[in-house]
Amino acid sequence: MQNLAKIREMFLMQQRLNDETNGLGWEDGYTKNGKLISWKRCIYMECAELIDSFAWKHWKNISAPIDSHNVVIEIVDIWHFVMSLALEKSYKSRNIDEIVSDITMISGYGDFVSHAYNINDYNIYEIINDIEILIHQTSGFSIDIYELLTNYFRVALKCGVNLDILFEVYIGKNVLNKFRQDNGYKEGTYKKSWNGIEDNVALGEILKSGICGADEIYKELQKKYNKVK
Repeated sequence: MQNLAKIREMFLMQQRLNDETNGLGWEDGYTKNGKLISWKRCIYMECAELIDSFAWKHWKNISAPIDSHNVVIEIVDIWHFVMSLALEKSYKSRNIDEIVSDITMISGYGDFVSHAYNINDYNIYEIINDIEILIHQTSGFSIDIYELLTNYFRVALKCGVNLDILFEVYIGKNVLNKFRQDNGYKEGTYKKSWNGIEDNVALGEILKSGICGADEIYKELQKKYNKVK
């Protein structure tokens, strides 16, 4: 699948997931249940979780290794919300094909669709500073979505995630998010710990096995979830 097709597919899947989870018209800022939607808040909260994947605390586990698995998961989670924000801002003015076309013109896009960087080549505080730029951008009242995307691409690459890796893991995480909603996530009845491991880890095991189709991933998640005690 070509690069543009991958980005377009992710936007289509995100639109579908948001429609199913929040109800049609979520772009106006509210779910079908009347809950206020803040994609900016979602982004900076996930950024904070990404920072926690690094041993940044000067008083605790100062020599702990980078949680590389969770770094990738958080990069993908942030992408869910960056796309959602882009879709919301383009509502009634630009369609998905136009959004995707605009993304190809963003500074850093060429590097992002090339090879991923090695996270170990960077000082963790350099990466954290870049993450905090995303937090700063999404903490104010106004936001330039394309500047946000430029900074997101830079963070993702330094964390070892390029378009190919993002696409593979996004497909899995999108399916997991749908699976969560289908099994009581919104109602609070979903079990996120699956016999001692988090569902994100279970998803990682499925992806490592070579399963990549959305339907197949969902079926494997269901098999594992059926065994949760």
